[in-house]
Amino acid sequence: MTLQYWYLFPVSICVATLAMASGVGGATFFSPIFILALKLPAEVAIGTALVTEVFGFASGLYAYAHKKIIDYRLGMMLIIVTVPAALAGTLIAGYIDELILKIILGMGLFAVATAFLRNPGHKEVIRMDDSIKQDYPEKKAKTCINTSEGEKICYTVCDRTEGRIIAGVGGLFVGMISTGLGELNGYFLLRRCRVPSKISIATSVFVVAVTALAASAGHIFRFTRTGNEVITTVLSIVIFTVPGVVIGGQLGSRVASYIPQKIMERVLGVLFIFIATLTLAESVL
Repeated sequence: MTLQYWYLFPVSICVATLAMASGVGGATFFSPIFILALKLPAEVAIGTALVTEVFGFASGLYAYAHKKIIDYRLGMMLIIVTVPAALAGTLIAGYIDELILKIILGMGLFAVATAFLRNPGHKEVIRMDDSIKQDYPEKKAKTCINTSEGEKICYTVCDRTEGRIIAGVGGLFVGMISTGLGELNGYFLLRRCRVPSKISIATSVFVVAVTALAASAGHIFRFTRTGNEVITTVLSIVIFTVPGVVIGGQLGSRVASYIPQKIMERVLGVLFIFIATLTLAESVL
């Protein structure tokens, strides 16, 4: 290991703060950073970003678990599909040409940007939550969650087959390019399946965290088979990024309370369009 990547510690704090404040997986930021700034091969950059993301998600996952707003049954229904899909994605990434993988990543970042620019506003989310309460009162609902704050949230999970398909596609993309599952989960759980926003977000974090852990393990296994040089590079990076994202993860929740969510989403949408453009330009030039 070397200390040449020391500057990634403050960078990781900033990235993780932004990621946690916005609800975006850290790997969505780190993958292009590692490719564009560090000039790492795409597969190594994506795998290292996923390893970093796992630690960043850990603190957020603990907070949601403490609040008791994760629907573990729904989460496991999706994880059964996302984990094998993510492992398949890591395998596919190892055989895809470097240029093609970068192009897929760039297109994925454009998709993430579009998702941010088209996200439902706060009033629309409240309207959807109210609609769910009216359509699925406690007596009709098949699932009820009792939160740590004493709130009882009831709903009915629908379109399970569609959910598995969407989650499977997201898991495949996580393994290949480190992003996509959270955005697809958000679309399915809240808009298609009509799971209340609190449960939707928390359950999505649970699914993404477990899937990212599996995908990062798959990439690490591939790294061990490529030689000591790649492993040394990865370790030299994560010794600075991991503590950075742990700190940033704690700061992000505080920052989120000061910045309006709609403004954050618009800024990130424009930012990801810029990053996607740079990634694609670097691929073809």
